Formats: sequence, C-alpha cells, structure tokens
Amino acid sequence: MKRLPIMMIVGVSLLAVGCGTPSSGSLGPAPTTTAGTSSPASPPASGTASGNASAVASSSGQRPTATPTPGLAREVGVQAWFSRNGKLFVTQRTVPVTTGVGRGALDRLLTGPSAAENAAGLSSQIPAGTTLRGLRISAGIATADLSSSFESAASPSVMPLRIAQVVYTLTQFPTVTGVRFAIDGQGKTVVGGVPVQSPQTRAMYSGYLPAITVQSPVIGAQVGSPVAVSGTADVFEATVSVRILNSAGHEIARTFTNASCGTGCRGVYSVTIPYSVPRTQPGTIVVFESSAKDGQPVNVQQIPVTLAP
Repeated sequence: MKRLPIMMIVGVSLLAVGCGTPSSGSLGPAPTTTAGTSSPASPPASGTASGNASAVASSSGQRPTATPTPGLAREVGVQAWFSRNGKLFVTQRTVPVTTGVGRGALDRLLTGPSAAENAAGLSSQIPAGTTLRGLRISAGIATADLSSSFESAASPSVMPLRIAQVVYTLTQFPTVTGVRFAIDGQGKTVVGGVPVQSPQTRAMYSGYLPAITVQSPVIGAQVGSPVAVSGTADVFEATVSVRILNSAGHEIARTFTNASCGTGCRGVYSVTIPYSVPRTQPGTIVVFESSAKDGQPVNVQQIPVTLAP
C-alpha cells in the first residue's frame, strides 16, 4: 500500500496526536484554525466547569500557543466530538490559551452543536444542561466529574456514543490516554448501565467512527480557492474522493487522494482543490469513497461551507 506523508496542519499551534493502528482509532492531529478557512465562532462555555486541565501539554512538553491577534484574546483550536447518523463527528472550537484546554474542550462539547451544525445534521447524545463539575488529570488518565444529568434518559443504544463523545474529546491530547468518570463527585464503575471501571479509551469506541472523517474545513467555515481538505479514512485501497458543489448544487471541482493507510486500517488524508466562483456563495464540500462494486459514492460526508472567490 502506498503511504503518503502526513500533511502538517497550518495555523495555530496545537497538541498533535499521531495516526494510530486500526485498533486504537487514533485520528491524527487535533484540528487548528487553518490558513484559507474561517472557523465559525465557538459557542460560549457553560461557565460551570471547575478543576484544571492545564497540565495537558503538547508532545514536546510545551503548552499550546497561538499567535496573538491585535485587540483579540489569543485562542487555540480544539476538537469537539458530536454525532451524525449514529456515528462520531469531529468539529472544531476555540478556547483562550489562558484556559485549561481540556476543560475548555469539554465546556464546548457540553454546549452542543451550533445552529449551522444542527442544520447539517449534527447532534449531541449528551443531555442539555449537563455541566462539568471538575476535571483532574493524573498519570495520563483524565477524570471527568459530570453532573447527574449526564446519565439521564440513558439506554443501551445511546449511552456508549454519549461516553465516546467525552472520551474522544479528551483523548485528542497526547498526555491523555484514558478517561474515568465521576457523577456529582462520586467515582463511577457504571454510567447509565455501561461499565466504565477501567479507563475508557478510543479503542473501546472505534466502532463509532465513520469510514471517513473530515477535520478541515469545518461546517460553516468560509473557504477560499484553493481549499485544503483533510481528515482520516478507512476505505477501499485508501482512495478518498472530494467534490465541491456551488450554491446551485452543481459540481465545480473534483479530485481524489490516498490516505496514508486503507482497506482495514485508518490513515490520514489531505488534498488541496482549486475552484472558481463568481461571487461569495454557499457551497458544499463532499468527501466520499467510490464503491468498489459500481463506483457510486458511499460513506459520504457533506460539509456545508461558504465559498469565496
């Protein structure tokens, strides 16, 4: 299998997680604000979190940093993991660099999807009103203390994906390898009927990953030509196809690339696509796999964006 170099994410410096083995479900670098795109504004934090995750650091041992913008607080990009069509879906939020980034990422997760993300089919399995009471990180294990509403309306079909959203959001940081749960200050071995006595890891929930994830651009971003599209995939022969549709739904650009691994293993992919539009308008980035049987698009991910000339 042809293996391609992993694209370096341009923009704000953030913690990175390498592409892992199929069993780990590791998803490559945590997203950052990318050159040529504008991320939608983050929803406000819940304001109820306590504790401190500032011990989370990059693999080099340095804190995440960002280039200051005159008149604006410095911010850093973090992942927030929601769901779409019963699978995990990664998007991006920003938090001030002065805030514990793990706590900030969970705050953004608990706030839920934005209006644009809701319109694109994103949801959260975490009940509205759930708050983060505290976050402690020790020896690579993050303990998230959540309010009791986290367990409300739990069912065997809902709870694992709910837990996976928290696990994937916290384990984007290289110093966090697993997650333990507490509810209202009490450590839990079962959450909503799901055993959680061992640290919860990405490997335990890799089945909730879609065949293709798109880390950039994010839903609601404004992009310019050429637009960089990146993410992870486990698809036939590692071939990932990309289309760009204009406001009328007409295809204006198409290309394909190879992920760094495929057909039974998850790899990262990245490709840059030029396009042309006469004016700024809504558009859609469509990332998919061509069926080995008949060439039809399968495992489709649609990312609504604004296309700028």
